[in-house]
Amino acid sequence: MRTMMASIGARYHIITMSDEGQDLVEYALVVALIAFGAVAGMQQLATGIGTAFAMISNDLATTL
Repeated sequence: MRTMMASIGARYHIITMSDEGQDLVEYALVVALIAFGAVAGMQQLATGIGTAFAMISNDLATTL
């Protein structure tokens, strides 16, 4: 029983002192921030493209 508790304590110490999980969380946050920015940028780009095509369509309709 004592060796099992020592083994569990040693594993807990290794897990709490390891910073590998922290790096993974930081990378995930950076990826999420980039994805959020890309989605916001794409929405504005789509609106601009839609407006440009609408103007072209109106110009063609009035010309023809």
